[in-house]
Order: sequence, then C-alpha cells, then structure tokens
Amino acid sequence: MKLLRVGWCALKLLLPSRGAANSHRLRTCCTFNVTAYMPEAAAFPGVRDYTGLRDHSVKQPDSFWGALARGRLSWISPFHTVSDCDLSRGIIRWFQGGRLNVSVNCIDRHVHTSPDKVALIWERDEPGAQVKITYRQLLEVTCRLANTLKRQGVRKGDRVVIYMPASPIAVASMLACARIGAIHTVVFAGFSAEALADRIRDAQCEIVITANQALRGGRVVELKKTVDQAVKQCPSVKRVLVAMRTDNKVPMSDIDIPLEEEVMKEEAACDPVAMESEDMLFLLYTSGSTGKPKGVVHTQAGFLLYAALTHRYVFDYHDGDVFGCVADVGWITGHSYVVYGPLCNGGTTVLFESTPVYPNPGRYWETVERLKINQFYGAPTAIRLLLKYGDSWVKSHDRSSLKTLGTDHFFTGDGAYRSEEGYYQITGRLDDVINISGHRLGTAEIEGAVNQHQAVAESAAIGCAHEVKGEGSYVFIVLKDGMVIAEDVFDKELKDIVSQKIAKYAAPDQIQIVHSLPKTRSGKIMRRVLRKIAENKIDELGDLTTLDDHTAVQEIIDGHKQILKKEAKN
Repeated sequence: MKLLRVGWCALKLLLPSRGAANSHRLRTCCTFNVTAYMPEAAAFPGVRDYTGLRDHSVKQPDSFWGALARGRLSWISPFHTVSDCDLSRGIIRWFQGGRLNVSVNCIDRHVHTSPDKVALIWERDEPGAQVKITYRQLLEVTCRLANTLKRQGVRKGDRVVIYMPASPIAVASMLACARIGAIHTVVFAGFSAEALADRIRDAQCEIVITANQALRGGRVVELKKTVDQAVKQCPSVKRVLVAMRTDNKVPMSDIDIPLEEEVMKEEAACDPVAMESEDMLFLLYTSGSTGKPKGVVHTQAGFLLYAALTHRYVFDYHDGDVFGCVADVGWITGHSYVVYGPLCNGGTTVLFESTPVYPNPGRYWETVERLKINQFYGAPTAIRLLLKYGDSWVKSHDRSSLKTLGTDHFFTGDGAYRSEEGYYQITGRLDDVINISGHRLGTAEIEGAVNQHQAVAESAAIGCAHEVKGEGSYVFIVLKDGMVIAEDVFDKELKDIVSQKIAKYAAPDQIQIVHSLPKTRSGKIMRRVLRKIAENKIDELGDLTTLDDHTAVQEIIDGHKQILKKEAKN
C-alpha cells in the first residue's frame, strides 16, 4: 500500500533549503504567486518568489513572524516585541506585551463571518454516525461550559484535567478552559487509573472532566470507573464533571456532577479573559514509558500561530476543505491538528473516535469517501497496522477527494527508509539496542530487514538472553492476510535476509508468528510485554490497562509456550 507522500509547502524550519534532492519540488513551488500564497509577503522588501520568502523568514525572523502574528491572530492588545530567545540562557519568549484569547481566535471571529459553517465533524465509533457542529453551536457550548467551570470555582491559572474520548464536548472543554484562562491538561482516555492519578497530582488539579463511558472499536471503556479509582489517590480533586457518552448509568458520588444538566443551566455567553502571550495555555504529559511523566508547557500566542501556520501550509489547507487528523485529542498532534490549528484557521476538522480496523480495515478510507476528506493525517503506527491487510481495503473506496496525505515527521529517535518512488516507511526506534556478541544493533535495523520479506506485514524485535552470545534477538512477526508459508522455509528466508542486509550474527535466534502485536490504544508496541513473555516472566507483565487488545497478549503467551515445548522435545 503506497501511502504518505507529504506535500510539504512550509516555511523556515518546516521547509528545506534548495538542494539536489528537492530542487524539482521547489521549482514547482516557485510557480505560484507569492502574495496569493502568503498575503503578508507583500510587505517584505524584495520578496518576489518562494526562495525569497524563505530567505526572508530565516534572515529576518522578527519581520516574518511579526507580520504573520499581526495578520493571522486577533489581539486584544498588540505585542511590542516579536521574540526574545536565547537558548544559552534558557529564555524563549514570543510576542511580549501582547494579549489575546485563544478561544476567541478559534471560535468567535469565525462566528462573526460564517456562523453556520461546520467547525467539527464528529466521526463517532459507530460507523456512519457522524455529527456536525457549526461554529455558532461550538461557541454556545463552549461559553456554557466555561460558565459551568466558573460556577465550580475555576479561575485563571487553575488546572483542569480532561479525561475524555474524542468528542465535541472534549473540544469544548479545552476551549472553555482557554476562554476563562484556566490551564487544561488532557489525558489520553486509555491511560490507567494510576497514570491518570499521577498527572492529576503533578498538575495539582481540583477539577476533572470525564464521561461515563467511551466507545472504541465497538467496545465499551469504563472511563468513570477509572476516574473514581484515580480520585481516591488525589485528595486535591473537589469536583468531577461527568458527561454521558452512552445511555448507561454510572455510580455518582458527592463530588460528581452531571455535566449536561449543569451546562444547560448556564448562559450561552461568557466574556473571554485577556491572556498574556506567554501565559500557559495547556500542560501535556509525556507517556511515562521511562520514569515519571513530565508535563510539557505550551503557551498562548506562539503555539497557536505555529499550529495555524503549519496546518495551513504543511497540509496545504484551503477554505472549504475538510481536514481529517485521526489522532486522539489526548496527544499533541490532536491538540495541534484536530483542535487549535484547524479552528484558528476557521476550518472544518474531523474528530475520529474509532479505530483503523473497526468494523473492518477499510474504516479510514470509508470515512474519507463519506466525509469527502481533503487532507488525511494519520500516525505511522496506524499505517503499519493497515499494511497487514493489503491494498484491497483502500482501493474499494473512492479517495478522489484527497489532496494531501500526511504522517509525523520529526526526529525523536525514529528511523525510516525511503523507497525509489519517494515513499517513507517508519521502521522504529533507533535507540532500542541489542548487544549481540559485543555488537550493538538497533532493533529497528532487524525489523527493517525482516519487513522486506513479501509475507511480512509487521514485526517487533527484542533482545533475549543467549548462552553463547550473551544476548540474542527474538522477532515477533505478523503475516499479511492470506499468506501461507511453511514455517521452516519462512524461518530460513528471514534469517537469510537479515544476514544479507546486516550480518550473520544479527540473524534472529527465535521467530514467532503472531496474529497481532500488543499495542496501546495509540498504536505503540508494548515491547516490555514482549520481553517479559520471551523471558518467561508472565507474572511480571505489569500494567496492561492501556492495552488495546488483551487477546493479543494471551495468544503470544500460548504461542511462546508451544515453542518451548517443541524445543524441549528436540
């Protein structure tokens, strides 16, 4: 399945300089009218084409970013200094002196011009059950929710945890916080009670917004139960606002408040609070895969402008397009390209609640066809998952509305390879290393090699104890649908590929074919689980609450036991 050739048309750090590898693409970009592409360019002296625009952004960044900030954002008070940045002193400040409100930029100003334009398309878990929310409706819900928060004692600078599925009320909760100057911290609605409690305590939150349940892939997720367990460990929490995603009733305690009932008691207008450019907008925590989760601070103006510009230029978004980012709102991608970027630009953005394979592996493409999505933005993990199912699920749907396909492209220790056609395949972590006979080898290198076998859809390599080499490699393989191959032949072919592509010492010591890999709901492979299984430490699997499919783990355990029995006989 050939996917994800990104149409990059961005600026400064987002846009590479002219070079042999990209000169053809840049010449293509240069054919457009620069002021039509970016109206602010008319005020930049000597800028007449694409190259001039980029050079101006690099050589005169204050002129460039200052003009864009004035033109793209609505200010309550203008800024007097574009930037004050000195990494050696740890100082990063943008648009000092300026005051604005993010919710006004994302809703109010669009209500004035296009009140009935669709802001959100909620693609619910139930196939074909989309709900459209206009900018007028979004403003009303946001204001009512903001007033509800104020009635519960939330003030400027207070922290509010949002633990909800991708839904309009989750977006309104984020914008309501921004409207009254509260700081939201959205926690992915797949994290465990312990992980949620860690974030509540660290952020010092007194208010939690959640839902009774969530629906994901046709399954019910008990959000309220998770919150109840977390709150027991968080004495600071005074109120829990509970929305109803399903009709199922859940136990309510003295601190629990039915959100919909309270919201409808409030007025549909709420004066926005003027925020300094460098005031905190939101906290977003790392996944906590290593050590304690760390809260990353994002401020008001700089984040909003960057999200809006990258949404517009990286994805080539135009007014009237339907933008589909299928990331969860609990991740930075969801914050930037489901909520703030598209809404700041007055766009129509899709909220995707389901999974790529529910009710079948064609869900993404059926959604593209039905909603006529123009830009589709998905995670590499989801694309790797879909590779298993071949091209038929893609080709069976009309994708003619698509203009841009995008995925995460930044160095975080991930590796990739580029095909002759120009397509990129993310292979995995570069910092996950196995020490085989004194040779340090990245697991991504092994996976990249075995994935070249025509029968392999996806793989995960881990280190395992070896009597001679000290450490060997154990590779879990997911075959493409319909692939049937003799086990001994397949093992030999995989080892030959790795030997040829890397070295003989790198050939897998153990190969196990599995139906699926254990992944979190965000698509991350839970390698620690695979390591424990390979080490026969089944009782040390740890917290599995974020696991998307628990049957995958049991299937792998059973398969590993069969391998051990076979080895014992031999």
